[in-house]
Amino acid sequence: MQTRDYVVIANEMIHDVRIVPLDGRPHLAAGIRRWQGDPRGHWDGDTLVVETTNFSDRTSFRGSDTHLRLVERFRRVDAKTLDYQFTVDDASVFSRPWTVSLPMTTSDGPIYEYACHEGNYAMTGIPRRARAGAGKVSSRPPA
Repeated sequence: MQTRDYVVIANEMIHDVRIVPLDGRPHLAAGIRRWQGDPRGHWDGDTLVVETTNFSDRTSFRGSDTHLRLVERFRRVDAKTLDYQFTVDDASVFSRPWTVSLPMTTSDGPIYEYACHEGNYAMTGIPRRARAGAGKVSSRPPA
């Protein structure tokens, strides 16, 4: 979601929501640490650039710590493709910054909710029953 002053990035996994100011404000003071860091965004042509600093010491990405600086770039390639790039910079962990580029495409199929099922012991039985009955529904409980 986007307004003139903010971009909101909602991730299905873990239901995280990041609110990214676009108004040019500076990052929070270095002593203020947040779980998902302190993002600041701006447009570079047709690319949304988000720089995030001020991560908490409890945020560990591949061994990084509070020195982590993350720069993300979001660019629409075409109607079905978003080019997502991120650069990880943490000199206390990595010998140099590194970048990943990941094209994301739209899906024509259904999108399923990310959900945890620990303790849901029926999860193993539901697909087993469906395979055994070839999709037929029975009113009898499985043996």
